[in-house]
Amino acid sequence: MSQDIRNKEPKAVWNHFADLNGVPRPSKKEERVIQFMVDFGKKLNLETFVDNVGNVIIKKPASSGMENRKTIVMQGHLDMVHQKNADTDFDFDKEGIKMFVDGDWLKAEGTTLGADNGLGVAAIMAVLSSKEITHPEIEALFTIDEETGMTGAMGLEGGVLKGEILLNLDTEEDDEIGIGCAGGVDVTATKNYKEENTPENTTAFSITVKGLNGGHSGMDIIKGLGNANKIMNRILYDGFEKFGLRIAEINGGSLRNAIPRESFATIVIDTVSKENFLSEIEILINNIKNEFSTLESNLAIEIQEVESPKVIMELGVQESFIKAIYAAHNGVYRMSPDVVGLVETSNNIARIIVKDGGIKVGCLTRSSSETNKWDLANSLRSCFELAGLDVDFSGEYPGWLPNLNSEILVVLEGLYKELFNENPNVAACHAGLECGILGQNYPEMDMISFGPNIRGAHSPDERAQISSTQKFWKLLLEVLKNIPQKA
Repeated sequence: MSQDIRNKEPKAVWNHFADLNGVPRPSKKEERVIQFMVDFGKKLNLETFVDNVGNVIIKKPASSGMENRKTIVMQGHLDMVHQKNADTDFDFDKEGIKMFVDGDWLKAEGTTLGADNGLGVAAIMAVLSSKEITHPEIEALFTIDEETGMTGAMGLEGGVLKGEILLNLDTEEDDEIGIGCAGGVDVTATKNYKEENTPENTTAFSITVKGLNGGHSGMDIIKGLGNANKIMNRILYDGFEKFGLRIAEINGGSLRNAIPRESFATIVIDTVSKENFLSEIEILINNIKNEFSTLESNLAIEIQEVESPKVIMELGVQESFIKAIYAAHNGVYRMSPDVVGLVETSNNIARIIVKDGGIKVGCLTRSSSETNKWDLANSLRSCFELAGLDVDFSGEYPGWLPNLNSEILVVLEGLYKELFNENPNVAACHAGLECGILGQNYPEMDMISFGPNIRGAHSPDERAQISSTQKFWKLLLEVLKNIPQKA
C-alpha cells in the first residue's frame, strides 16, 4: 500500500518521504536515520557531516545565476512521535511505517504517519537531489530529538552555519506563515509509597478509558478534547469518595507532547459495595460521555471484573494523589492578549504511572510568555508538593518571538498572494518549533516557518493532505527563486 503514494505529485517529495518512512526513527533513537541522511548526502557528492550532538548538515552550492543571493538554511527534524492504537501490532524499532492513500489524504495503518516532520525533511531532500530546481546556496539542517526535548537544536553550536535566512518546514497549516511559537518546560512529579496487602472480601476491576482523539498537545489543546488521565482520575475520585475504591495500578497516556488517548487502571472495591459501585459508576460514565459527545464520539469507558491484585496503594498517599491530579490544571491556562485566537499558556497532563510502589506524573507546560510559563509550572509544582510529591523541572526551551519586520516574511507574503490569490495567515503558534532555540546561537538569522496541511499529528489519526503538499511544494519552489540578494 505504501507504494501508491510514490506516483502522486510531487513525486520527488513523496518518494523521499516513502524512503524516509522505511527507516525507524523514534526520538532519542535516531542512529539509523542519521546514517540514512549521511548516506543520502554523500551519494549526491555534497558536503555532509554530523555535529557533536547528532544533527546532520548537508551543504549544496547555489544553482547557476543564484550565487549572489543570501545563503539559506532549510531545516526539519528527523525524529517522529511513535504512537499506535492499542490493537495495532507494530514494532516501531524494527518496522517502517505502513501507509495508504485515502482520497486526498495519506494515512498510516494504526500508527502515527511521520508527516511531522517527515514531509519537511522529504521536501529538503527533493531540493538537494534535484539538478533542475533554482535555488541559492543551501545549508540543509536535519535536527534530532525535536519531539522529546529539542536537544538537537539546543546542541547546535554557533558558527556551524553561515546562512542568513532559515526556512523551517514544520508548520501544519498550508495557509499559515509561522513567525513565532511557544516555549515549554517538562514538569515531572514523583513519589515512592508503601504497598499494602489487598484486603479480603474485595472485588477487583480493570477500568479502561479509550477511543479519544488525542493529538498534538500544543496545536490541539485549544479544541478542549478529552484527556484520558483526567477522565480516569475523575472516575477514581468518585469511586474513592463514595465507596472507598483502592488503586493497585494506573497506566495512562504515553508521550509528553501528545494529548492522552488511553488510560488503564486496576482497582478494588469492598465486595458488599460492588453492585452499588457499578451502578453509580455507570451513571458517571454516561455523564462523561454526554459531556464529550460532540468532541469525542468514540470515547469508551469500560469496567471489567478481574483477578484481585496482591497489593494496593497506601491509603493516605492514594487520597493525596487523586486530589492532586484533580486539582492540577490541564488544558488552556491563558489566551494571548495580543493575538486573537492564540493560546498563550497551557498544560498537558501527559503521563501517569502508578505501579510497584512508585508514582510518576509527567506534564508539558507551554507558553509564548516566559513569565506565564513559569507561573503555571509553579502552580503545578505547588499542587503536587502539597500532596507530598517531589517535583522536577527539565527540558526547558524558549519561545520564538515574532519579527514583523522580517525580510523573508515580506517575500513569502507577496508570493503567497500572487500564487493563490489570497492573503496568508501570518501567525504565531502554540507548538514548540525549533526556531526559538536556534535563534539563541544565531540571533541575526531571519526565520520563517511554513508547510502543508497535516492533521492529527502525534496520534494514530495523523494524516497528510496530498493536494496541500502540492500547494506547499509550489510555494517552496517560488521562495527559493526569490531569496533576497546578499547585502
